[in-house]
Formats: sequence, structure tokens, C-alpha cells
Amino acid sequence: MRLVVGLGNPGTKYERTRHNAGFWWVERLAQGARVTLRNEGKFHGRVARLAGPAETWLLLPATYMNESGRAVAALATFYKIEPPEILIVHDELDLPPGTVRLKLGGGTSGHNGLNDIAERLGSNGFWRLRIGIGHPRDTAASEQEVVAYVLHPPRPEEQPLIDDAIARSLDAWPLLAAGDEQAAMLRLHTKSEKSKE
Repeated sequence: MRLVVGLGNPGTKYERTRHNAGFWWVERLAQGARVTLRNEGKFHGRVARLAGPAETWLLLPATYMNESGRAVAALATFYKIEPPEILIVHDELDLPPGTVRLKLGGGTSGHNGLNDIAERLGSNGFWRLRIGIGHPRDTAASEQEVVAYVLHPPRPEEQPLIDDAIARSLDAWPLLAAGDEQAAMLRLHTKSEKSKE
């Protein structure tokens, strides 16, 4: 992985909302690595470089969610990073809180951030780390209900589950950093199943 992107909306109004789970993950990774995310105008977001043999960039777009691709494409183009070398960390309505999944490519499930990234990169062949936030009531919820849901903080009983999923998936980061996505997937998905027992 040469680029790790956390998705969310900028500003204090949104920082604790479900839609910002990707921001939370990358901020925790940066904190653990003792690097500081700094504003970088040409990349439309906050950026940090991880120390190590491989050059790995962290990015939190300063655009709103539906324009996340502008920041991702700017940095990826500048450093010649291909889609399979990119990890997008984002909230996932289709997974319950406490669940985390890793996958390469596939559909975007209507996620505005993923849609914009795929469009601007001209490819959906990037990795996604999907942090479960659950769905409002049921899958028949209206678009307005879904928007309201993702733009509100998790319920008190949900936050610890989401925090635990973030912590577990950060434990798999060394495998991802080493390019061993299959081992990371096995660890993440096995731990997710055990955490439900």
C-alpha cells in the first residue's frame, strides 16, 4: 500500500459522525506511527508520510465526501500510485457496528466518496477497508433517512463496537504495509467472526 485514504467530511460539525469512520482510522494510524497530518493545498487535504522502506502516504481529503476523488487523484497522479496500491478506509452501511472487512475492487454500494474516487481514478480496482456502522432500521430506509443516519454520531452502545473494529483492523496494518493482503484479510475476517461470539 502506497496510499492510505480515510474518508469523511471536514470540520468540527462532522468529526464525530458515522460517515467519518475512515478519518478516525487514519488519524489513529498516524497517531500510532507518530506522524502529523498537515494541510497540503495541492493534494486538497491533510497528508503525512509513514517512515519505512516503502513510501506510504496517508491522506484525509479536505473536500466533502462526494468530492473525495479530487484529493485521491491529485496525490495518486503526483506520486504515480496505481489503484491496487491504494487503500480507502470508509464507513459501511451494509455491515453492523463491530464488523470490519477488507476487499479489492467491486461495487461502491452507492457510497458517494467511493463513487467519486472510482470516477476520477478511472478504476474501481483499489482496496477498501469497510468499517461497519449499521443501517437505519432496515434496508427499506429512504435516502433522506440514510443521509441523516450517516451524518449523526453513533449511538452510545455502537461507539465501543466501532472503536473495537478500528483497533482490530489497525492490528492488521503491518500485514497490509508489507503487501500481504491475504493474511490481513484472514486475520481481520477471523477476528470479526470471533468478536460476534
